[in-house]
Amino acid sequence: MAEISLKTKIQGPIAVIGDVHGQTGKLAIVLDKLKSLPDYEHRWIIFIGDFVDRGPDPKGSIDLFQKTLRSHAKTTAIAGNHEFAMCAALGWLPTQGESHWADRWVKHYNSETTFKSYGAEPGNLQQLKDKVPADHRELLVNLPWCVEHPQLLFVHAGLDPNAPFAMQMRILHQKDFSLNRPQWLCEKSFVDADPPRDCPLTVVSGHVKVDAVEIRPKRILCDTTGGDSGDLSCVLMPERKVITSGSSSAAAKPPRNSAPAAPAKAAWWNLWG
Repeated sequence: MAEISLKTKIQGPIAVIGDVHGQTGKLAIVLDKLKSLPDYEHRWIIFIGDFVDRGPDPKGSIDLFQKTLRSHAKTTAIAGNHEFAMCAALGWLPTQGESHWADRWVKHYNSETTFKSYGAEPGNLQQLKDKVPADHRELLVNLPWCVEHPQLLFVHAGLDPNAPFAMQMRILHQKDFSLNRPQWLCEKSFVDADPPRDCPLTVVSGHVKVDAVEIRPKRILCDTTGGDSGDLSCVLMPERKVITSGSSSAAAKPPRNSAPAAPAKAAWWNLWG
């Protein structure tokens, strides 16, 4: 099978979906709402990582992502720490021997739902390897660590506020598997930190559950379920609106801690078109 290659450089209006974590029903609602947007065909859909673990149907969520990828060319995704842990545990990534990912993922990542969704006994890594479809494996192994936009950088946990931007981007581009625990996928403290001063972009992340989407001048946080409760959120940019899986008839709601109102629509397309 040919290696899956997701787009890592995009431009134009976007819709970024928070950590799905096997919540296929919620994801289907969000995607249906996106399809009703008048500019749906021209809008990029970005998944912020963490398809697997916690929620009831990780396999179904990946199936739905792949269906969206086939039907909507402007679809991409990045790796979350849960995909990294799963692939490392199954021996699909060249991680360091002392990392003990097999034990860590099984015991500490709420991975039971991932095993069950593929019809494998929880904890039986060989059985899971045998049952994961080849196209799922190829997708999970080849998820990029970041996606770049002229105004935004999508990375699962965020950037190190104390390290040079260019150096971090080099590591994200090459996906440095010599690192025992890639901090850009795993470090929770990055969620509260602004990016380094030399970062020219607003960093968009999931990874840590927030009560409501947060939009700050240099940070956007979009994981509003943590895989266990709450509505799945999708942030529209440049509109700075939020679509959720909730039952409200309103298509979007104002995010918490939002920045000042966006410029008039005519100006958006100079930057986002």
